[in-house]
Amino acid sequence: MTPAAFQKAVLAWYDQHGRKDLPWQKSLTPYRVWVSEIMLQQTQVSTVIPYFQRFMTRFPSVTALAQAPIDDVLHLWTGLGYYARARNLHKTAQIISNNHRGKFPRDVESLSSLPGIGRSTAGAIASISMEIRAPILDGNVKRVLARFHAIDGWPGETVVANQLWAVAEKYTPNTRLRDYTQVMMDLGATVCTRSKPRCEQCPLHKHCAAFSRNEVARFPGKKASKKTPVRETLMLLLDNGNGEILLEQRPPSGIWGGLWCPPQIENPDALKDALAQRGLKGSKADKLPAFRHTFSHFHLDIQPLRITVKQHSKTIAETVPQRWVSSRNPGTLGLAAPIKKLLASL
Repeated sequence: MTPAAFQKAVLAWYDQHGRKDLPWQKSLTPYRVWVSEIMLQQTQVSTVIPYFQRFMTRFPSVTALAQAPIDDVLHLWTGLGYYARARNLHKTAQIISNNHRGKFPRDVESLSSLPGIGRSTAGAIASISMEIRAPILDGNVKRVLARFHAIDGWPGETVVANQLWAVAEKYTPNTRLRDYTQVMMDLGATVCTRSKPRCEQCPLHKHCAAFSRNEVARFPGKKASKKTPVRETLMLLLDNGNGEILLEQRPPSGIWGGLWCPPQIENPDALKDALAQRGLKGSKADKLPAFRHTFSHFHLDIQPLRITVKQHSKTIAETVPQRWVSSRNPGTLGLAAPIKKLLASL
């Protein structure tokens, strides 16, 4: 199938079936496209829509985002997961506001140099908001192209990724760039889906190598599976007797970076020292129901311990920011979804 025929087929499908009323498709700006693309990484459209709308209400411009406290950003991100995305949004907004006079760079290379923006995201921003010719290769597009050309191997491998980028570059047109980028994402999200693809409704199926071989499920190749490791932690719900729980802000990088969480310890023997370091003494620890939270690369088994505490020293740990918050209304702090749910259960 020639590039021209490929483009004609998918754009004709887009005109009839493509998504044209998503919130970020209205009042198109590089800022709105950028925020939507970051939110859509690892996250479905239906989940993103309300988050995007709240985010735009609170941060209507890149300058507003740059000037906001990081806690406000993380608070509005609560529940979306992969919080490094929110931290990078904030960093990039500050760079664009301070170094680029609030204007997004107009080339893929410069966009790709910004925190949290990879080559595909840069291509989406450039093509959708600026009509600049730039291929994209997000998860949906990888799936469409890997099946269309029956490209073996896991797309995370460099050699496979390079093949897919070459194909993506070949098919990217010189006109209707916004529509072409959108239709490639739409096909992967709504037709060429991971499971139960609707091949007969795809404008490419008559020329699709995987379909002709009856091997659609084989492509794209999967990453070699490894046993997911399990970690354990004791989460200390330190209650001051007034319905307030002690939260501490985690370091800016790493798991739940920059978010507010109860203190954690490795084993019960560390409890006495943990309380003493915070200038507290407590009564017996009551075990609450344990639960598992799964990250991208490990499971975390959490055993919450609720302890009523009293301050016995004026010296409170000063190494990390701390706050006593109402378990019923923790305010606008950035909280990981399981922590928000745990506080609500109290």
